[in-house]
Amino acid sequence: MRWKTLDDMDLQDKTVLVRVDINVPVEAGQVTDATRIEKIVPTVNDILEAGGRPVLLAHFGRPKGQVVPEMSLRITVPALEKALGRPVVFAEDCIGGPAKKAVAAMKPGDVVLLENTRFHKGEEKNDPVLAASMAALGQVYVNDAFSAAHRAHASTEGIAKIMRSCAGRLMEAELKALNAALGDPERPVAAVVGGAKVSTKLDLLGNLVTKVDHLIIGGGMANTFLVAKGVGVGKSLAEHDMAETARSILAKALESGCAVHLPTDVVVAKEFAAGAASQVVPADACPEDAMILDAGPESVAAIGAVFEQCRTLIWNGPLGAFEIEPFDAATNAAARKAAKLTKAGRLVSVAGGGDTVAALNKAGVAGDFTYISTAGGAFLEWMEGKVLPGVAALAE
Repeated sequence: MRWKTLDDMDLQDKTVLVRVDINVPVEAGQVTDATRIEKIVPTVNDILEAGGRPVLLAHFGRPKGQVVPEMSLRITVPALEKALGRPVVFAEDCIGGPAKKAVAAMKPGDVVLLENTRFHKGEEKNDPVLAASMAALGQVYVNDAFSAAHRAHASTEGIAKIMRSCAGRLMEAELKALNAALGDPERPVAAVVGGAKVSTKLDLLGNLVTKVDHLIIGGGMANTFLVAKGVGVGKSLAEHDMAETARSILAKALESGCAVHLPTDVVVAKEFAAGAASQVVPADACPEDAMILDAGPESVAAIGAVFEQCRTLIWNGPLGAFEIEPFDAATNAAARKAAKLTKAGRLVSVAGGGDTVAALNKAGVAGDFTYISTAGGAFLEWMEGKVLPGVAALAE
């Protein structure tokens, strides 16, 4: 899939509608984490430098088509102004009089933020009338919100179909990284998939076994696969009713030539608590009154050996109950190994998903991976092999 970027567009004296994701956490009227806001700065600055007038479109929370004052984007203005280093004009609506007035008054160097697109019922319904009303405000559309690209909404897909459109810098970086990981990767490719439940990642596993050379399964999901192989897992978190599904995934992997790696040794404890007494046992020797909470050192060494022979790595989900020590050891060790190989230029590493980002930050290696996606749902759907409407709408 080919898509245009800012470099392909003439933005001089153009009003540029920019779909961004600034759906940031807020407490007591203050933005508590401005990461998403900071990530849109390169796109906004490049539009300004090219002589364009950026008008930001975004959603905030789930107001479900109602005007909910506490979900107004006005609350993000101070954080936006701080990140951009310039004033931001706020418009009370994303269409109609308030929006038109704010856009008409723009001078070179101005930035306008329009009110929450989800205050309109037509946003989530991808209403063509709403999309046309937004499109009427500008001449060029830039989508810089990969994290909202799996939604076919008026401001992500509808508008892109009726305006000259391109990807912003953040979207461009995300698409390049994802293409390098699964679109046209250097082989061999390994994928780490962890987390609690197989049932939430069925499509993901089914797609990956046909695309990667090595699939490393960790977390509670690994327990379900052990059960599928007839291994007792004591009191561990496992979806016993998913055993047949797990066996079909293993069969599909075998057919596709994908090697599946499960833990060969595990860390077990009788309670899930910080500093709980734990021991390492073979994966098939979990005591009946204990639970598996992490992969063991032998498993970690095997994972490291897989990383050594691969050129590309995709990572989604931790290998154990990483939130509590000492059950973060496998995730930390494997993450550090991947980071070391990446820094040495031997591995292209792309990671994504909420728990994944938290785990890599905890391991202190987030900055050493080739690319970390904060997109959550969109990243997962892309890994599942699904077409993302917001991306497809930008395709040439």
